Amino acid sequence: MWKRQKEIFIAFFRSGILGFGGGPSSIPLMHKEIVETFEFMNDEEFSDCLAIGNTLPGPIATKMAGYIGYRVGGMLGLLNALIATILPTAVVLILFLTVLHEYSDLPFIQGMTNGVVPIVGVMMFVLTWEFIKKGKNALGWKKGMLIFLASFAGIWLFHINPGIIIALLLGLALLLPLKKGDEA
Repeated sequence: MWKRQKEIFIAFFRSGILGFGGGPSSIPLMHKEIVETFEFMNDEEFSDCLAIGNTLPGPIATKMAGYIGYRVGGMLGLLNALIATILPTAVVLILFLTVLHEYSDLPFIQGMTNGVVPIVGVMMFVLTWEFIKKGKNALGWKKGMLIFLASFAGIWLFHINPGIIIALLLGLALLLPLKKGDEA
């Protein structure tokens, strides 16, 4: 039991402490820890957790930490994962912002903060590409690209909240009948 709690803490501590920029940068780190390093869940389960977590209000990192912690380690796992996600980030944030405020006029500090943006972009692209490949495997290229393009248009062109699009897609998936042979 304690070994599992230690693993939960390490997984969420690493992604919490290294997730500079919030949810978008911490999700790929969480994925690496949860799916690859500790194998708490597989890719599909992580994707489902992420999709449902995005439909709920609040920070995605804490929602995912709470759910995954509870699923893997019960109520103690939930608290453990939340503490591992929130506490280090809060301490580092206070320290970092104090130093940043003190030295914000220095070109080195301005360059450092600007240099992080492309890294987060690459991390998001890699995670997006992984989800596109998984969508292709589950739905095929045509259906996957149709959903991708419709979602992109809804979010980018029509400014629809991503949570609403996810909820609509989940509702559509529940309403559509399974084809013969799709039942598992």
